[in-house]
Amino acid sequence: MAARPESFSAATLPTAGQILEPSAGVLLRRRVFGHAGVTIGGAVLILIIAVALLAPILAPDDPYTQDLARREIPPIWHVKGTWEHPLGTDQFGRDYLSRLIYGARISLLIGFAAMLISGVIGTSLGVAAGYFGGRVDMVVNFIITTRLSMPVVLVALAVVSIVGNSLVIVIWVLGLLIWDRFAVVMRSTTQQVRNLDYVAAAQAVGCSTARIVLTEIMPNIVNHLIVVATLEMAHAILLEAALSFLGLGVQPPAPSWGLMVSEGKNLMFFEPWLIGIPGAALFALVLSINLLGDGIRDVTAPENRS
Repeated sequence: MAARPESFSAATLPTAGQILEPSAGVLLRRRVFGHAGVTIGGAVLILIIAVALLAPILAPDDPYTQDLARREIPPIWHVKGTWEHPLGTDQFGRDYLSRLIYGARISLLIGFAAMLISGVIGTSLGVAAGYFGGRVDMVVNFIITTRLSMPVVLVALAVVSIVGNSLVIVIWVLGLLIWDRFAVVMRSTTQQVRNLDYVAAAQAVGCSTARIVLTEIMPNIVNHLIVVATLEMAHAILLEAALSFLGLGVQPPAPSWGLMVSEGKNLMFFEPWLIGIPGAALFALVLSINLLGDGIRDVTAPENRS
């Protein structure tokens, strides 16, 4: 005797939403990998970070070793180029590819460290001003206005020329000078978030100020923080390159990209690759950071989460 088919009720049947609606993880992956800025910027930035971390393995020569008998060898695409030095050598006979690879370490270190210092300062001031308001907001606004009245490059040049121009000093000078954008953006976004219902509910149940800031406000302004952080990281890298170009940043023989441009400027009409190669590396790094930051902002924006 054939078995009777089981009966199905309407409650056991999956709805159209359960069949067609993808999970939150799938939606997040689609947003991330479907955004050109995140994929392109992230891929280039990961590549540069990998090159910096693997510099001792990837670099064909010591970036500090000088050989005047092999000075100003052109890159491999030049008719006089050689595979022994794929990107040629500089005016001191140092391998340009090795200096370019090790220079990524300096740019990434300065950019990340200066961004971290400025982010801590600017975010603390901005969140405090936006949340407390009143006199705290007035004092923070005065500090921000004072900072904006000082040109970054001129102040950095003056401080570095007086105090010194070691790598640590350059990082601290840049970190203490570029926090204003963090403060302005965090103040504005905190003012918008502090008046929302979930913040009022946390205040009503007696949550401490630190708990409200860390668990209610910060998670809702983190996407703005990411964008500012990427912008300031790129800004710090360009400022370091400018200071090194002017001779007051990273000092020789360190393989800084800005210093490489400075050392090659006297030969720019005869050996243009001496400034073109490190200049292209700076362009690629800054562009990738900006693309990644803008992409993360678009992906994490509330209007793009559905």
